[in-house]
Formats: sequence, C-alpha cells, structure tokens
Amino acid sequence: MSGHSKWSTIKREKGAKDAARGALFTKLGNNIAIAARAGTDPETNFALRLAVDKAKASNMPMANIQRSIDRAKDKDAAQLQEVLYEGYGPGGVAILVEAATDNINRTYPMVKLAFSKHGGNIAEKGAVAFQFDRKGVIRVKGIGDELMLQALDAGADDVQEEGDESVVYTAAGDLAKVRDALRDAGVEVIEAELSYVPNTVIEITDKDTAGKIMRLMDALDEVDDVTNAHVNFDIDESLL
Repeated sequence: MSGHSKWSTIKREKGAKDAARGALFTKLGNNIAIAARAGTDPETNFALRLAVDKAKASNMPMANIQRSIDRAKDKDAAQLQEVLYEGYGPGGVAILVEAATDNINRTYPMVKLAFSKHGGNIAEKGAVAFQFDRKGVIRVKGIGDELMLQALDAGADDVQEEGDESVVYTAAGDLAKVRDALRDAGVEVIEAELSYVPNTVIEITDKDTAGKIMRLMDALDEVDDVTNAHVNFDIDESLL
C-alpha cells in the first residue's frame, strides 16, 4: 500500500498547484455535485460529508459548496456522471482515472490524449481495475503503537506510518465508522476518502521514467473533468 501513501503526498502538493490556478474548486465542486445525488444533507449522506469536508479543508467558500450541492437538485442543470478510465503509463505503471463529466464525448478524448502524448495508453474496461481494491483511507496526525491500536480497535484493516503521520486503511463500508471513532478518541483526522489502493506496487528507480510518469500525471490533472487518479507506483522523491 506504500504506493498510495507516497502518491497521496504528491497529490497534496499538486493540489496546492491546482488551488493556485483555480482548478481545484472545479474538481471539488464536481465531487460534491456527484455525491449530492444520493442526498443533499451531509448529515445523512456520508459521501457528501466527505466531499464537503475535503472542500472546506481546501478553503473552498461555503457559497461555492452550496451551489455544488444545489446543482444536484437543479433539473435544468447539465447532469454529471462518474466515469472510470483505465490505462498504463511509462514503465508499465497502472493508472485509474476518475472523472465527473456532463459530456463523455469531450472528456474521453482529452484523457486519451494525455495518455498517448506522454508514453502511456488508455486500456479496455477491466484491464487495470483488478489491480486495485476499493478501500477507505484516513490520514491522521501522529504515529506509534497506541495510535495503531486505537485504529485497529476502531475497525481498521491496516496502519502505515509516514513521517509524523499515519495512514489508516479500512474496508470501504467501514470508513465512516472508523473515522468517527478516531475523532471521538481525540485523534486529529487530516483527511478521509474512498480510494483505489493497489494490490502490488511498482518501484520506479529510473529518473527518466519517473519524469515521464509525472508529466503524464500532470497532463491528466490538467483535465478539469478529472477528479482523481490512482496509481500503483512508488517513486523515490530524490528522482523528482
């Protein structure tokens, strides 16, 4: 699971760049609108609560958050749909791309072009997804045996330390329960999300390959309809 942990760190840095160019709020708003289709009350719709919490953590204005929620109720608004694209990048790394779009005929060519321009290729449905498991991922402040025991007692499957933080993995259906239990225990939760976690990780040790992979990830990130990307690689930060 180290691939997810390393990539989540890189994604946070990329998120700062997104915020700087104004693209982050578009992606966050699309996530909120998608989640709100199952109910517009964050108290009863956990997916929406996660999306709203993530938006608040990125300093998205409440007015923007509410507009995104209201979009799900607006019958005249173009309706978003979730799409999962699968592909391979340089070095044979596997990539899952989540998108929220009101026009697949616009989004698919843009995602496909990002892959093809940067040494990758988009794959058939099911060709890549089997290499990932859908899991809850909670990043918290703190490390150590006590924190690990708290997480496991709360129902977590695994805990991995990363610097002065820990990454807690749960079954997809246990994410809400474990997150709330950790908060009740006084643990500082930095972020929580449902994610695709790789079964195995490819170690990238070649600088040229690492550069090609990161250029591909940047190109995917620049597609406004793309809301998230999940990978099975681990790159030594000295190569970046």
